[in-house]
Amino acid sequence: MPLRSAPAGGRDAIDTQMDGRSFGQLRQECLQRRVLFEDPDFPAEDSSLFFSQAVPVRLEWKRPPELCANPKFIVGDATRTDICQGQLGDCWLLAAIASLTLKKDALARVVPHDQDFDQRYAGIFHFQFWQHNKWLDVVVDDRLPSVRGQLILLHSASNNEFWSALLEKAYAKLHGSYESLKGGSTMEAMEDFTGGVGEMHDTKKSNAKLFGIMKKALDRGSMMGCSIDISSSAESEAKTSSGLVKGHAYSITGLQEVNCRGQRVKLVRVRNPWGQVEWNGPWSDGSREWDYVDQAEKRRILQHASEDGEFWMTFEDFRSNFDKVEICNMTPDALSDDTKRHWEAQLFEGQWIRGSTAGGCRNFIDTFWTNPQFKLELADADDEDDMCSVVIALMQKNRRQLRKEGMDLETIGFAVYEAPNSAEQQGKDFFRTHASKARSKTYINLREVSERFTLPPGRYLLVPTTFQPHREADFLVRIFSEKKVAALEMGSDVDADLPEPPPPSAPEDETDEEKGLRRLFDQLAGSDRAISVRELQQLLNGVLSSRKEIQFDGLSLHTCHSIMNLMDADNTGKMEFQEFKVFWEKMKKWIMLFLSFDTDRSGKMSSYELRSALKAAGMQLNNQLLQLLGLRFADEKYGIDFDDYLTCIVRLENMFRVFQAMDDHKKGRIRMNMLQFLVLSMNV
Repeated sequence: MPLRSAPAGGRDAIDTQMDGRSFGQLRQECLQRRVLFEDPDFPAEDSSLFFSQAVPVRLEWKRPPELCANPKFIVGDATRTDICQGQLGDCWLLAAIASLTLKKDALARVVPHDQDFDQRYAGIFHFQFWQHNKWLDVVVDDRLPSVRGQLILLHSASNNEFWSALLEKAYAKLHGSYESLKGGSTMEAMEDFTGGVGEMHDTKKSNAKLFGIMKKALDRGSMMGCSIDISSSAESEAKTSSGLVKGHAYSITGLQEVNCRGQRVKLVRVRNPWGQVEWNGPWSDGSREWDYVDQAEKRRILQHASEDGEFWMTFEDFRSNFDKVEICNMTPDALSDDTKRHWEAQLFEGQWIRGSTAGGCRNFIDTFWTNPQFKLELADADDEDDMCSVVIALMQKNRRQLRKEGMDLETIGFAVYEAPNSAEQQGKDFFRTHASKARSKTYINLREVSERFTLPPGRYLLVPTTFQPHREADFLVRIFSEKKVAALEMGSDVDADLPEPPPPSAPEDETDEEKGLRRLFDQLAGSDRAISVRELQQLLNGVLSSRKEIQFDGLSLHTCHSIMNLMDADNTGKMEFQEFKVFWEKMKKWIMLFLSFDTDRSGKMSSYELRSALKAAGMQLNNQLLQLLGLRFADEKYGIDFDDYLTCIVRLENMFRVFQAMDDHKKGRIRMNMLQFLVLSMNV
């Protein structure tokens, strides 16, 4: 698909209700009818909870006014204490919601404040989530699963506060059921709450530039967290002697460099969302290291030190104690106005379709080159040095929704190569002789794989893939950079170079081959010295059956109809011998092409090679068309036999020639009425 840029400031979300009505329209209708909203798209039924098992407890769906006397949407401000996990394995979502409460602008978008249980209460609420470069407005009713009058899933510590429980319900609706939320990464939900792109850094393996990366992330309004790994579930939330907690999500809220005893010290400010339990090592609250810092600088840095749960530590102590840093880089439309600097963002959408563009990783070199390819031009270096910082994120789409159909996450990754000047899709030989310049650290079955690279200015080729070939999925590629990146999808042009064939030879100049064909032709032709489509089928099958190098069961009548439509210049429905001679010259070239790809002489060529065969025949197609042809002509083992190959190539040439004849101004556009369209469709 063509390149799209991330929206720069658009705040409108798309209504997702099946009947097309918005939250405001639905609420107003309920108020006028004096009824409470019941969501037909996500009913209060077991199917909304689980798709693979029966509901393990006897539950009731109850509205907040049935659960407490004075329900509130939000009590005071939305904070981490509003989030208590229920009987569902979605702690990854809860951790992201906790981080979201620290980002008030982002929270106000995800949780609109134009709703409550007071004057305009109608049993309906709405939330907004980012999905594949669009903001979606998701409506839910407020019937929540409960047992003996108590919520059994996400709930607030305050018994009369319901924003977090309703947010979880809306997120479950977005993905098809509550069960679809089992298992995931905090980064996944953080991206859905912000439209940002995530990246993970291992503090023990990261390079010396990690502090600078974190500083730039904060300058750009990114959300950032950190955690300490655990080796077993018994270590989860275990407090260490230094005051840190294992297996616990922290937020990174600031970075500074200070002068201390004649040296520059790098400091990291970390916040425990509990609001208590802090680091007690060097540079902690009240530690003696602060006595050696200039008083004015100390006051500036510690002006918010009274907030419990927040503390400073050196970058070296941070790296030695914490294991992971998660950065959710915000897209331009999610940044607040006071953000110091903005990321540039580019976006592509694509598909891996078996038989055409699902080529797998480089281990499968015969098909790897058929994956979608994207060319990036890094023209301008970062402000700080002569290199270009780029974050590349590859996301597979809609996989949670597809769990109901037995499809889980594919194993995905990508590679980056130095690109030649050509704008064409690079073939097998290119990847045989060129090593990648950068790539994802691993192939993994996560929703998104992202990596940060520092590359010299230049042209690069990005190839996103599944690990195994023939694995189908829709994907999204996002490219974040400090400076604008020019980008395009390779092989996206559709064109044909089909020169007019030379005029057929005069009868007296015919070759021995042509004289033999004439004898066969005359035996079939009637007094009008022309053959019908059935006679054409008989003639071609007779001639081709004598060529032992072509393994096939004969041409179908359908294929011969396509040939007749291509060659019947005078629209008589029949083919004269002079027309047949022109076709036969084409046919010989197409036979040689087919044989060059039918390497094992099985009578079939790989559908992945169709791009090369068509290009050799003068036709350039994009991925979308190649995917359609693969689905139409390839068998279950991704093979195309000679008959289907010939039908494909003949019909394409016919369509190109008809279009070119109608394109009077050679601009790649034509106008036609319905009759012209129907005639054209029937003829090809």
